[in-house]
Amino acid sequence: MLSLEQIRSLLPDEPLRTPELPFEKVASGKVREIYDLGPRLLIVASDRLSAFDVILPGGVPGKGILLTQLSLWWFAQTGSIMQNHLVDHHDEALAEVLTNHPEYIPRSMLVRKLEPLKLEAVVRGYLAGAGWKEYKNTGKLWQHELPTGMQESEALPEPLFTPTTKAEAGHDLPVDDEEAKKIVGAERFEAVKKTALSLYDFGTRKAAEAGLILADTKFEFGGSADGELFLIDEVLTPDSSRYWPREGYAPGKTQPAFDKQYVRDYLETLDWDKTYPGPDLPGKVVYNTRQKYLEALEHLMG
Repeated sequence: MLSLEQIRSLLPDEPLRTPELPFEKVASGKVREIYDLGPRLLIVASDRLSAFDVILPGGVPGKGILLTQLSLWWFAQTGSIMQNHLVDHHDEALAEVLTNHPEYIPRSMLVRKLEPLKLEAVVRGYLAGAGWKEYKNTGKLWQHELPTGMQESEALPEPLFTPTTKAEAGHDLPVDDEEAKKIVGAERFEAVKKTALSLYDFGTRKAAEAGLILADTKFEFGGSADGELFLIDEVLTPDSSRYWPREGYAPGKTQPAFDKQYVRDYLETLDWDKTYPGPDLPGKVVYNTRQKYLEALEHLMG
């Protein structure tokens, strides 16, 4: 894990779209490339940017570094709540694997091989995004009853666990507790729910210390061959979470966010049907997006 000064100094001028490494690639996501290293996996975060489930042309220079370093920071912070997928002595082991490719170290994680759960563990503390749309349409937050007359961005009476499917392609879909139990099993569901709520509670308190509101987030979990549960993927980054500045917060409107909502808002002004390949982003939008990610990291790590 790097310091803030080191992270700032390493941010490139051009985005890294596709890493070039001499390892067997076993998966390629919207942002990350995954390589098989026998008992371990190497996860490398590119600078690709997706919106509305479309990977956009270009990218945001250094986004993969920012996401990786913030995840490593959060993994260190949350170790007492839930074990994570990083290998033991992570930094030393990663440096050894990437001896001949040190430029990839700041955007990489070396992790255990685990079986990802087919469930996204979403926790919401405020009415925003898809949750606000659902409330406007139904007066509820999916299975959860809510008071009438709530406003956009208003704090919920208590944080709510609203899991979704983990789709191979297309959109993740909300599921209720009973459906979620059928996907991962009742005992594992209860463990995931309890842990996700504990992680969100911890995250909200750390965010508050940094002058931020953690409106909602999603966690991913994986299981080992002997049934142990681990926190995997990324954690509490601007790609998986909705952060707002506490200063100036007022319900009843959309809040300024430290995430790619800024990009979505720009794309909504275009005549684009939200299908591949997507439009090129102007330089100003790319720069401002990186600044939002960097500002979130500076608030939290600083």
